[in-house]
Amino acid sequence: MNPHRPGRRVAVTGVGLLTALGEGGAETWKGLLEGRSGIGPIRGYDASALITRHAAELPGFRPQRYADRRSLRMTTRNDHLAIAGAALAMADAGLTGPTGLAGAGYDPERAGLFVGGNKEISNPEHLLSGSLAARDEQGRADFRLLGERMTSAFHPLYYVEGLQSAALFHLSHAHGFKGPNAYFHGTSDAGAAAIARAYRAVRAGECRVALAGGADDAASWWSMTRMDGLGVLATADLPAERVFRPYDEERSGSVLGDGAAFLVLEDLDAARRRGATVYAEIRGTAATRDGGGLITPEPDGGPLAAAVERALDTARVPAAEVSYVAAHGCGTRLGDRSESRALARVFGPGSTAVASSVKPATGHLVAGAGALNVAVCALALDAGAVPPTLNLDRPDQECRALDWVPREARELRLRHTVAIARGLEGQQVALVLSDPEER
Repeated sequence: MNPHRPGRRVAVTGVGLLTALGEGGAETWKGLLEGRSGIGPIRGYDASALITRHAAELPGFRPQRYADRRSLRMTTRNDHLAIAGAALAMADAGLTGPTGLAGAGYDPERAGLFVGGNKEISNPEHLLSGSLAARDEQGRADFRLLGERMTSAFHPLYYVEGLQSAALFHLSHAHGFKGPNAYFHGTSDAGAAAIARAYRAVRAGECRVALAGGADDAASWWSMTRMDGLGVLATADLPAERVFRPYDEERSGSVLGDGAAFLVLEDLDAARRRGATVYAEIRGTAATRDGGGLITPEPDGGPLAAAVERALDTARVPAAEVSYVAAHGCGTRLGDRSESRALARVFGPGSTAVASSVKPATGHLVAGAGALNVAVCALALDAGAVPPTLNLDRPDQECRALDWVPREARELRLRHTVAIARGLEGQQVALVLSDPEER
């Protein structure tokens, strides 16, 4: 589809957030504006063997509130977070209840579902119990034993619960989505790419309503052990709530967090006819690939700048009219500097745009992080306020592209915003969200 060809206008009508700050968009948004952080010492398991022992966990999360027992038996915690985030978004959009989509005049066959995730394994306890059964007397892996004991050693639903895209089935089953669908696997880019795909589907008329976003159990034992050795997590000897410091001289990396961020997108005219709340309008999106290398982006931020510039071009929004950027702000030395250089290239000196990273408050949601930034833009446009970048006490001289809204939220009249997502594997995603009254 030609990005400049007129298409349907796409509205954000539901925001479902599950973070360490609370369940629901309103709770997380309140925590962000209050400057609270959900990061603390890891308590869900013994983290003594890890270099980084902080995370933004969800100790009070009860998946039984969002799914029946049968669904919970067939899924992992990663899926549970997606199920919860999606349910919160649908409720916020007023599309739940006995009539659901049909009650709002939507054909389920033209309802799209797009999910981003980073799920890799079945329930870890089921993996461990099965693996231990395949060890010989010397403790070595024995595939002959595995074959003999397979049916009794592994959980009956081991392979079903381990399906990477299982959330697609469970969300479709719960909410009746039967139209176009896709699963995006990755890190920060995954949830943002899912929302971008949903935007294009609604704009082109492929569907009239879509549910899209991302989720990740990034604070789990499995995820932490994977990421702990990559050199991207915070190592500073500081209190847990202070250790995540994007753009600051003393930054030392990210702190991971469990969570989900989902949005409901609708044809703007249809949303208004049914009296839905319209938080924002998505105007454009673009993605590029950073070929610098895994985990190490191009130092000049060129690929990210290109993604933002192309998204603004498809949205027909001049860079000078952007009010706010929901920045990636991962807290690594190269990541923050390259992002700052990218934004400096796009917006230039003297820009009045401001930017912030919410990660020090929610933790880095990995596959849900980009989707969270899109939600932040929608909520900021609706509320006329932007959340702060916590713990930014001494800005790095090489990270001075924009005003990062340090430490305290700010009331601000917003017209156009940009949400950024940067994947560890090099994907750069940008979406432009605007006040629906701005044309």
